[in-house]
Amino acid sequence: MIKNVIFDIDGTLWNSTGVVAKGWQKAVDELGYSKAHIEAENLKKEFGLPMNIIADHIFFDVSEQSKKDELLELCCKYEHECLEANEEDISFEGIVETIRELAKEYRLFIVSNCQKGYIELVTAKLDIVDFIEDYLCFGDTGLTKGETMSMLMEKNGLKAEETVYVGDTAGDKKATEDAKATFVYADYGFGELENESYVAFSPKEIPSVIKGMEIK
Repeated sequence: MIKNVIFDIDGTLWNSTGVVAKGWQKAVDELGYSKAHIEAENLKKEFGLPMNIIADHIFFDVSEQSKKDELLELCCKYEHECLEANEEDISFEGIVETIRELAKEYRLFIVSNCQKGYIELVTAKLDIVDFIEDYLCFGDTGLTKGETMSMLMEKNGLKAEETVYVGDTAGDKKATEDAKATFVYADYGFGELENESYVAFSPKEIPSVIKGMEIK
């Protein structure tokens, strides 16, 4: 019996890569520490990884850790500002309605590898604050996504056999396995996984996939 649904953000709830790329490029150009040219497609390959790992990949030409940390901090600042100012709907079609539907039967949560403040921004922009019971991110814990998920589950008394994680990458799948929960693959997102047991080809399919798991 599934009672709890934990969501990933990027590639699962929305596609913010185009907006984020503008913010990150602004930071890169302003500080001048890196020659990185940041585009949405670059970020799609990185989203889902911890922020420090993304920085290592994107700013590979910056050797001094202090400069890399400063650059990442400014990237996050401008990313936040760009997302706040963005008026375009970048959510995946049907995801907001799906969350509202699921909230009638399940406890809903979010676990992400993002920085502090990002989850609050996302839930506010999508107007789903009232439907998400709790959340935790890499910025809060500094841990792997699996460890962060386990921490959230322990904090909220979630049993692994009653919990699913909806995500779109191989990293999300591993994190779910580490937390001993069940993975639902968001095929519409950024990842490219094959032969998954539970697959949602669109946000609107997530409830039926979960119901199918309960029947099985």
